Amino acid sequence: MRIDNPEPVTLMTRVEKPWGYELHWALTDRYVGKVLHVNAGHALSLQYHQRKDETILLWSGRILMEIQEGEALTRREMRPGERLHIAPGTIHRMTAIQDSDIIEVSTPELDDVVRLEDRYGRIDRI
Repeated sequence: MRIDNPEPVTLMTRVEKPWGYELHWALTDRYVGKVLHVNAGHALSLQYHQRKDETILLWSGRILMEIQEGEALTRREMRPGERLHIAPGTIHRMTAIQDSDIIEVSTPELDDVVRLEDRYGRIDRI
């Protein structure tokens, strides 16, 4: 494979979170690639995005996924290799049953999060 005009390589950015950390490995004006490491027993916010469209792939570990289906919030365990598309407006939360690594690809709206519940005190007032 030949690359005529390679883009400059940027370093991965590690963002510490109360539940673990994120590694941002791709960031363009069209998409973002992340690895989310969630420590066992910790959870992301119960949240939704107004514009952000994302797909996740559970790479390792086990998570409990809560996701809105119609008017109900359903719960199901995800195992490595399982993936899920999360459309804008869909309420969701991930809780790690084991230390887990999740690959996320999304549109680039990094700050587009509306938190409905959060274990770490990060609640948005709507």
